[in-house]
Amino acid sequence: MLLSALMLAAAGEAVAVQTPHGHLPHGHTHAPGEIDETHGPVLLQVTYTGEVMGNASGGVRRGARYLDNLDIVFEADMERLVGWNGAQIHVYGLYNNGRSISDLVGDTQAVSNIETGTRALRLYEAWIDQKIGEHASLRAGLYDLNSEFDALDAAGLFVSSPNGIGTDFAQSGQNGPSIFPSTSLAARLAVTPADGWTVRAAVLDGVPGDPAHPRRTAIKLGDGDGALLVGEVEAPLGSGKLLLGHWRYTADFDRNDGAGAGDGNAGTYVRAELPIVERSGRKVDGFLRLGTAAGRFNMFESFVGGGVKFSGWVPGRDLDEFGIAVASAFTSDSWRRATGAAKSEIAIEATYRAQLSPWLAVQPNVHYVRRPSADRTIADALVIGLRAEASFSLSGF
Repeated sequence: MLLSALMLAAAGEAVAVQTPHGHLPHGHTHAPGEIDETHGPVLLQVTYTGEVMGNASGGVRRGARYLDNLDIVFEADMERLVGWNGAQIHVYGLYNNGRSISDLVGDTQAVSNIETGTRALRLYEAWIDQKIGEHASLRAGLYDLNSEFDALDAAGLFVSSPNGIGTDFAQSGQNGPSIFPSTSLAARLAVTPADGWTVRAAVLDGVPGDPAHPRRTAIKLGDGDGALLVGEVEAPLGSGKLLLGHWRYTADFDRNDGAGAGDGNAGTYVRAELPIVERSGRKVDGFLRLGTAAGRFNMFESFVGGGVKFSGWVPGRDLDEFGIAVASAFTSDSWRRATGAAKSEIAIEATYRAQLSPWLAVQPNVHYVRRPSADRTIADALVIGLRAEASFSLSGF
């Protein structure tokens, strides 16, 4: 796979394309490719990510795993292609080898955001986006909500899942929300009333894919799935930004204390990023996230995460980035009473991303997981990883 990606990169127009995946227990952040106005209206983007991660101590048992992820994204500007004003088509294929490092670590938040646990080649996204006037757009189809909701640029550096989407949100639902690796049908409306401001709202199928057949791209409506409703406001925060979001499922869920089912599986999050230092090509970005979820239905009822990212600090390597992040997920009272769990799982990551060429990057990373899965019987884990990412992009017409 990696060799194929390198050959394709040599044949095409090589660009640095970073597609961070944010997920917990499984959810990706994939920003759609942007069609450069100086090129053609059609874009093909391929990214292959491979990583070796090893559990050096603690956890369930020691060992190493090779995980990989292949993204194939096709986009077409329909206005430039066929004269369809304000329309864009996006189709996204995804392959993962299904290996699991969390089987060794025993964690819930997932130290690798390309882990799926299931080997599969699937259609991941397929949507059309239609502009409405100058300040709004409507998007409909198979949709990864984390491509726009609960996502920050600075946090995208990190390879562990809770930095892509908060654990409180990612744990929710019968098969997670519509994020990596299973997405659902959705309709999303976005309005930009002023510079730096965006209001987003989405309605999604409450159960993405088919939990009984995780390798398939499945669209199943009804059967009590209900819907997932999500709203988010993005506001300027100095030269950074602030996100305030709320989500809610319409279906009933079983309570984790065994007291029957009920409604009200919902949560709220606030997220911010802000440049701390910016001078002479050097930059330090800070980010913070707080989130809550209904504790009577979910393992974790609150989440606190944050970190710092450094850019341009290595002489002669302006594109390199490094940083440290912490993600803390806190169990609910009812979950602890039912299971005897500890109060939290805390994951710390330190990482360095080296851009070796316009199309190739490598990223060593180290993780310390305290109380994996908030299980008192699992020792704290130390995980060491090395990720490589090869990317290319072709545009035409």
